[in-house]
Amino acid sequence: MTSEPRKIRWGILGPGTIAKAFAGGVAHSRTGTLVAIGARNPGKPGFAENFPGARILDGYEALLADPDVDAVYISTPHPSHAEWAIRAAEAGKHVLCEKPMGLTAFEADAMIHAARRAGTFLGEAFMYRLHPQTAKLVDLVRSGAIGEVRMVKSSFGFAMPGFMPEHRLYANDLAGGGILDVGGYPVSMARLIAGAASGKLFAEPDKVAGAAHLGRSGVDEWASALLHFPDGIVAEVSCGISLAQDNVLRILGTKGRIEVADFWYASGREGGTGEIRIIRPGAEEVVEVREDRWLYAFEVDAAGEAILAGKQEFAWPGMGWSDSLGNLRVLDKWRAAIGLEYEIEKPEKRVDTISGRRLRSGGTIIAKREIPGLPRPASCLALGFEDFRTFSSGMILLDAYFEAGGNVFDTAFIYGSGYTETLLGQWLKNRGVREHSVVIGKGAHTPLCYPDVIGKQLTQSLDRLQTDHVDVYFMHRDDPDVPVDEFVDAMDQEVRAGRIRGPFGGSNWTRERMDEAIAYAERTGKQKPGALSNNFSLAEMLVPIWPGCVTSSSDDWKAWLTARQMPNFAWSSQGRGFFTGRAGRDQRDNEELVRVWYSEKNFGRRDRAIELANRLGKSPIHVALAYVLAQPFPSVPLIGPRTLDELEDSLQALDIALSPDDIAWLDRGSDQHRRTG
Repeated sequence: MTSEPRKIRWGILGPGTIAKAFAGGVAHSRTGTLVAIGARNPGKPGFAENFPGARILDGYEALLADPDVDAVYISTPHPSHAEWAIRAAEAGKHVLCEKPMGLTAFEADAMIHAARRAGTFLGEAFMYRLHPQTAKLVDLVRSGAIGEVRMVKSSFGFAMPGFMPEHRLYANDLAGGGILDVGGYPVSMARLIAGAASGKLFAEPDKVAGAAHLGRSGVDEWASALLHFPDGIVAEVSCGISLAQDNVLRILGTKGRIEVADFWYASGREGGTGEIRIIRPGAEEVVEVREDRWLYAFEVDAAGEAILAGKQEFAWPGMGWSDSLGNLRVLDKWRAAIGLEYEIEKPEKRVDTISGRRLRSGGTIIAKREIPGLPRPASCLALGFEDFRTFSSGMILLDAYFEAGGNVFDTAFIYGSGYTETLLGQWLKNRGVREHSVVIGKGAHTPLCYPDVIGKQLTQSLDRLQTDHVDVYFMHRDDPDVPVDEFVDAMDQEVRAGRIRGPFGGSNWTRERMDEAIAYAERTGKQKPGALSNNFSLAEMLVPIWPGCVTSSSDDWKAWLTARQMPNFAWSSQGRGFFTGRAGRDQRDNEELVRVWYSEKNFGRRDRAIELANRLGKSPIHVALAYVLAQPFPSVPLIGPRTLDELEDSLQALDIALSPDDIAWLDRGSDQHRRTG
């Protein structure tokens, strides 16, 4: 007697209309069984009829706490996908999340990060991608059935009865509109076909242009976008909630075209025959795809098979993590092109972290240290960030860094044309942590490197930062043609005005100019420069990365920094990729790496970092960062992670304690010293 194969016990979080279709898919699947429903209003009529046999639980938390639930299908409105997917992963539950996975690629990245840490499955529910008809389409494209693909045209648009402000599709607070609700279908298909045409699983466009009509509630009621792919394929995609469209997928090639109506329904919700039309000059062929299984059963089984096999994401042609991220990046660019930022994405509404909780303080992963002149301890790692252009995207990383114990934020007047300062100011005010934070300001970058610019730019910076002072101030560059006393006077004036309340100094200043500035301040009773922000790394910068940059990694510099006990907030502290697989003696494709870092002396340091990393079970970049942290002078590396994974990876360096002998060996090498762990 053989035992029945184990089935995945599913719970549904958010029992709405789409959840009914999913429940039908579970009922007709091989791998799943529906056991529970998490509902905010468990007494609502219809649950027993729509979800037969499932226990109705009071609230989403109850579903996540249920030990008899293995996996959760999330079908709540878009804005809560990220929160509940993260909480589900934390509860050890596998997750299939309705599209879009998150409102942005940044949210989806945070969801993936949570699943990766928890070791759980996370998939995005584009049901058509698991249906055999989609695989057949890919096969036809790859076989050259229509020659070389040149264009893809696809739409998914329908017309609601009229403007319905209470309906989720028109509700701004529920991230309504067509792009997030249905625009992901034609975009994902275009990326799939462009990938098939170029021998890849999917392809990413290098250009995205979008247009839309924003209605009375501020959501996109109809919208179109053009996607250009690196190999020349162009895709026209459109969607809408107030405009019915033909909803035909057209793949145009040099020898004909393929047409599929309503491709996302494939052979039908409850099975049937799907049709793929191949139209060539003078001939038309219909390829039928007969499938009796229910459409939603395919995604249930694909997720179930992955979970049972210990996989964390869908196998292709299901949408794996990088596929989902790529799709959302296109939707992000489409929304940016039409100026669509939902009210719920703005600071006033984003009062909680991505997991739906209030920001936690008191983190100890990132240790703090005293820096001369600062009124509060500063974290040993400082956060720089330039890649974020919305509050909702930037807050994810800022929250995580702060909760880990970080409190030093590096900004500059010129970063992002001022948006970096604006974003940080919004976050500090929104989270109420200004008095716990160390804010670095920088100004007077070339060509505007003059004494009178310092105060003018600082006024604008403080306005953006929504504060009346910075804690550390650096001139972003130096102008040796200007007497150093004029710069010291200008910064000292800001100290006396209370707008700089800690050390000031120079970013990319030489030792000679710093010595001269310190001597002048000591003679005249002014505050003397008390900090630097120069490049410092285990790898010595051979030539400036950018004009006017200064490295402090030479032996002379190290001796000076140690003798002065000068705090240095080190940028490019990990060699901008030199300690990763992007560099190597035989790898010369990256012009910047070759020009700035390639020398046999640096490669010797890299070799030793690799050797030590192997012994410690770390990566060479962790060793490189630990080297900067372990200097005999106050050394605060600036890190610039773009994702939570990158932030968490950087924090692994904090586990490495290097001795002075270790430092000397990494720097210069020695037969007498071999770090053994």
